[in-house]
Amino acid sequence: MTAAPSQLPPGGYVHREPGPLRRALPWLVTAAIVLGLIVLAYFLNRNMAGRQKSFTIYFVERGWVRFLLFLLAASGVLALLSLAGQKIGEARTGRKISYLAVLGDQLTHLFLILVVLTAVYPLLYVLIAAFDPRNSLFAFPDFSNPNILYRSGMLPNLSVLSLENFGKLFDGVTIPGWQLLVAVIGGAALAVVLLAALVRRLGRDSLGQTSVRTWAMRLLVGSLVLLVVFMTPAQFTGSGNESKFLLSVRNTLFVSGVTGILAIVLSTTAGYAMARLRFPGRFQMLLFFIFIQMFPVFLALVAVYKLLTDLGLGNTFTGLILAYSGGAIAFNTWIFKGYVESLPESLEEAAMVDGATRWQTFLRVVLPLSGGIMVFIFLNQFIGTYAEFILANVLLTGVEQWTVGVMLRSFTTGQFSTKWGIFAAASTLGALPIIALFYGFQQFFVGGAVAGGVKE
Repeated sequence: MTAAPSQLPPGGYVHREPGPLRRALPWLVTAAIVLGLIVLAYFLNRNMAGRQKSFTIYFVERGWVRFLLFLLAASGVLALLSLAGQKIGEARTGRKISYLAVLGDQLTHLFLILVVLTAVYPLLYVLIAAFDPRNSLFAFPDFSNPNILYRSGMLPNLSVLSLENFGKLFDGVTIPGWQLLVAVIGGAALAVVLLAALVRRLGRDSLGQTSVRTWAMRLLVGSLVLLVVFMTPAQFTGSGNESKFLLSVRNTLFVSGVTGILAIVLSTTAGYAMARLRFPGRFQMLLFFIFIQMFPVFLALVAVYKLLTDLGLGNTFTGLILAYSGGAIAFNTWIFKGYVESLPESLEEAAMVDGATRWQTFLRVVLPLSGGIMVFIFLNQFIGTYAEFILANVLLTGVEQWTVGVMLRSFTTGQFSTKWGIFAAASTLGALPIIALFYGFQQFFVGGAVAGGVKE
């Protein structure tokens, strides 16, 4: 409710104090949450009291009670620290600081720390299992250790770790000298790219460093292309599937790279046509692109498999690349369409006034301004293809044709011969290209994800 125009304060509105119900609402919500936790703990305790213990490696009697007491104690410590921080802050700034705001921030940080630990622990476990030669993905408890983390097996025995699992992945692999030199150059270029990304995050980037990063990216891409194109199955002579893991990485890089390039070619041309040209059926085609996005890929597995086998493309990289590229058109076309619509159309009109055709305008005006979004489309398609498993598992049948996902599955299919240690080691090595891409090109992910979100 506003006052009369002559009685309005400089801000234009009259400040009103919140009512008693609004002031009491946070306390009511907090009391309801605490009461709900107490009721949940009561029923949990009653249901578990008379239940027989299920199979477990190590059982801690009333462990959930100890965990809740730990959370309560941690919250109490944070409450005291928040009170001390409030008093110190008020003494330094001379302003009144809300104690509830400080306490809320501290409890939020505690919750986020627990969430991060819960998410990171399985990754750490798999990483350590990669170095464990005992071929197990499960904990080995040390019941004689007084530390409960070691006694329960949550922390592994670091004294037994070795590189045996990784050695099996390179067994029987022959690498010519020139390929080894190219790999060293590519590794050095990757190190420069990652270091440059770190420097950029610290805000110390300069023109010279940008030039070095550009050349390092070119060397990295060139090295990968040479290795992927000229590496052959004859170089992998090991007896087991694990000895051909690097070949599966090569296959995945080849399929993902070609699919990313085709995604750029198809989505840029289609997106530009949708953004700038007006033709019959344009709106219906855009709706169709949205419609096909509703259906998961595996619903079309039978149709894709039948179509590719009838064309003679079964168990080939060509068929797999065509299947991936067809699925990439809809989403990437919408992304590029939104980006083109955010560009000033006057630039293209000026080029056409000077005599350029629509195709020349697309090549010489739009594409040079679309470097960031094209990198985003390529990386987005590359990563999605690299991690895809279902379609590759259906179409590829020979071990020399397998991608990383299919190769990893082969390590876990045996009922009594599951190779958990090798699986963990291969997962660790297979994740390195994606980690490097995310860390080195993260600015393109952020910029490309919001490109075209605001039309100028």
